[in-house]
Amino acid sequence: MDRRHFMQHVAGASAVMLPSTQFFTGLRAAEATLKKANKSLIIFWMGGGPSHMDLWDLKPGEQTGGEFKNIKTSASGVEISEVLPTIASQFKHLVAVRSLVTNEGSHERGTVLMNTGRQPSPVVQYPAIGAVASSLLTPKDLPLPGFIGVGGTAQRIGPGFLGMTNAPFTVQNAGQPPENIKAPASLGTEAEAMERLRRRQRLFYSVEDTFAEGSFPHMKKAEDRENAGSAAQAHTSVYKKAFDLTVSPLRTVFEVSTEPTSVIDAYGGKANQFGMGCLLARKLVEKGVTCVEIDLGGWDNHAGIFNTIRTGNGPRLDKGMGNLVKELVERGKWKDTVVMWMGDFGRTPKINQNGGRDHWARCWSVVIGGGAIKGGQSYGSTSKDGMDIKDKPCTIGDLFATAYKGLGLDPSSQIRDNLGRPGPIADGKPLEGIV
Repeated sequence: MDRRHFMQHVAGASAVMLPSTQFFTGLRAAEATLKKANKSLIIFWMGGGPSHMDLWDLKPGEQTGGEFKNIKTSASGVEISEVLPTIASQFKHLVAVRSLVTNEGSHERGTVLMNTGRQPSPVVQYPAIGAVASSLLTPKDLPLPGFIGVGGTAQRIGPGFLGMTNAPFTVQNAGQPPENIKAPASLGTEAEAMERLRRRQRLFYSVEDTFAEGSFPHMKKAEDRENAGSAAQAHTSVYKKAFDLTVSPLRTVFEVSTEPTSVIDAYGGKANQFGMGCLLARKLVEKGVTCVEIDLGGWDNHAGIFNTIRTGNGPRLDKGMGNLVKELVERGKWKDTVVMWMGDFGRTPKINQNGGRDHWARCWSVVIGGGAIKGGQSYGSTSKDGMDIKDKPCTIGDLFATAYKGLGLDPSSQIRDNLGRPGPIADGKPLEGIV
């Protein structure tokens, strides 16, 4: 593109652009008409390998039992750890899957497996479950990203072969809004800043659209170019989404400090970053975000596991997850939201000489609920000492198929990988009696 072509193109585009008031009216209208029945997925990611033996599948009286006691939950016949009283009060909405078999004891490989539902591959770049859900469920007119990670795990796994348009938007600190979504003060008053941003946006669209169209001239629709693998079109789509967020009133959704003090305290206070991530997740799904993944690390407890859970991650998890479930139910979002609690793997039933538990993926627990999932029960069980599966083994493919069906998606739906091969979104079957 030479200089004359560039200036003519920009001038022509500017002449047909909507006035600023009409532009913002249209943007707000799009936000106001988002589907109320949007389906959402919330992932509680426990980095390091959480101890299912001390949270969901206790073995009191056994050598493998540990220091914690069982307590009753609101689900008849289901008991969980005493360190999770808030979650116990909400368990009529949840399912403890106690018979997951993954056989992957490496942190890195376990993280990939549990986020994608597939074994790590040097050839195929599998997408995170949040990217898959976002690609299938996120409305095109949503100014917010469809997949948001609170912490770095979602970003580390990424969108795989689904491309950058389904990549997670990362929030590092749940107590503060992300950087660069608000115009700098140097641009003047809010009205002046918005007008300048709008001009920049027009210029951006003009240049980017011309380049994207030129890269695939035989395809007239942006969606077709993107599906065909146009890197230029993917770049344009990502930055258009960023511009939409910058000029949208919805950017204030990232402010959790505006919530009532009583609500913030219920989630564990501002010091509980996981709790603030859960509160942010509630706000985001209410605005139509398809998937939010919230990190809580520090579970690789090879030593001193009981005190670490009792005084640290146990209360953090309980306040954050328990109150999020409670609020989603109270605010009418539970039927449209699936939640998944999981980590790299579980911990060994055997307690080591340092008072800790080591890596264990032969039989362990995850928790799922919401959407079309029938809560208030447990699925599968392990032996008396927790060393083996007793009944109803569950694979990672089965777990993902259950989550997708809970969201109203067909687990056998086909997507194509980066080699062009079709395959189902989940390599398993939904758990019988759960969904």
